[in-house]
Amino acid sequence: MTLAPGEARQLQQDFIRWLGTASRGAVSWEAPGLSAAVVPMAAQRSIINSVIADDSAALRDGYEDLSRAYLDAGVEAWTVWIHEGDADARSFLEEHGHAFDGAPVAMTLELAGRPSEDLGGLEWDANATFEELGRINDLAYGYEPATGMANALLPPEREMPIRLYRARVEGETACVLGTLDVVRDAGILFVATKPELRGRGLASRLLAAALAEAEQRGMTTSSLQASALGSPIYERLGYSTCFSFHIMERHFQPQSRQ
Repeated sequence: MTLAPGEARQLQQDFIRWLGTASRGAVSWEAPGLSAAVVPMAAQRSIINSVIADDSAALRDGYEDLSRAYLDAGVEAWTVWIHEGDADARSFLEEHGHAFDGAPVAMTLELAGRPSEDLGGLEWDANATFEELGRINDLAYGYEPATGMANALLPPEREMPIRLYRARVEGETACVLGTLDVVRDAGILFVATKPELRGRGLASRLLAAALAEAEQRGMTTSSLQASALGSPIYERLGYSTCFSFHIMERHFQPQSRQ
């Protein structure tokens, strides 16, 4: 199955709308061809302060206002997601102080006929809290609570089709992930495992449980964005790579705030 850039963008837009309503001072910023989450509660986390851009023309038209929105909100790091083939957008962003920060891949999976996964006695449920989602992600990525993602991963102000899953080890939450339904697609977000409990297959088994539930509620596909390290794990679960994004990060220097 092929995942078109427009389909991936739809998931990202809903993701951004969640982050733009889920914490104090957050804004879901929109302009023609641009969508952004401006999240001052996670000012140092560029993956939370993300922008999706249709093309370089949209960036050129809206960049000054977009940059000012982040600056005025006190955000220190933000990133723009562009298609891997958009050399003009990358060049424009580099000219404006952005640096290449990775190439996550867009992956998709047909839920019908996917490879089965033995849950192996996994203790799991779909009742994870937003606090657990943020806390486990911060632990997984080595972020301090004061500057991590937990401050931004809060319930959205409006109802959204978000479900949060957790797996436990010895009664304690060890692994989390979220799903976000977009039409018939179950988007996968914020998969994380406590560092000391990696290597036990917790994330792959929890994801398998979440996908089974997604199919039961009528979803026909699942999509996600994976790092180079994470993509082989998802491939083993049946996901296929469609294309890559380039993420272009910018940090504001202290003097730019004076």
